[in-house]
Amino acid sequence: MNNTITILSEDEEIIVIDKPAGMIVNRAETTKGVLTVQDWAEEKIGINEQELDFNDALEYDPVREFFNRGGVVHRLDKETSGVLLLAKNPETFVALQKQFKERTVKKVYRAFAHGRIKPEAGEIDVPVGRLPWNRNRFGILPGGRESKTLYKVLQYYQQEKPKEILSYVELYPQSGRTHQIRVHLKYINHPIFSDFLYAGRKTSRTDRQVLPRVFLHAAKITFFHPITNREVSFESPLPDELSDVLQQFTPIPMI
Repeated sequence: MNNTITILSEDEEIIVIDKPAGMIVNRAETTKGVLTVQDWAEEKIGINEQELDFNDALEYDPVREFFNRGGVVHRLDKETSGVLLLAKNPETFVALQKQFKERTVKKVYRAFAHGRIKPEAGEIDVPVGRLPWNRNRFGILPGGRESKTLYKVLQYYQQEKPKEILSYVELYPQSGRTHQIRVHLKYINHPIFSDFLYAGRKTSRTDRQVLPRVFLHAAKITFFHPITNREVSFESPLPDELSDVLQQFTPIPMI
């Protein structure tokens, strides 16, 4: 894990970056002294040069949100790597957030999950909400927010010790709830490899001897460019530390 941000694409309106695992996206009270994506973006875009006072703004203000978030349009969990979208100005920020809210943005993730996921393609459609008894975790709750994830298994793998089948799966979230993919895979009893929150203490401790991060990667994002209105896509290759994990397991037939 490192703090090196790779720029996948940049123009006058947007920056598409490849976020490394271990890097927090947005600054908070708990991130003092730690470089976040927001810190990097503010310096890159020059947001700190702006002197705007929003103290009197009581209602939601998208321009204020742009400056408060350093142009970061959406989020990835700390241990999740991959494609992240940044806006260079408030107008672009608002236009891109509108696409997220209207669910016209298409996202593709890759994960390595415990067990043989069956069927090999399907959907998980259950509400996700923050657990009242543990504010750091989310789960399937009757009063949770509607959320849906489509998936397709790319390859099954076998592990010898302990003997187990695992699934390398591509996921297409249709909504953007916090921890959605992690919670959905846990719900169908196929938690993500090395997921310290949802795979169980014993399992995740064993996994982390192989991989010290969650095996979840934001592989692709597709959206409409706010100026040209043309559909554009950007991809992030699977990081070496995740590819190396797959090499340690034996691919088995898709039957």
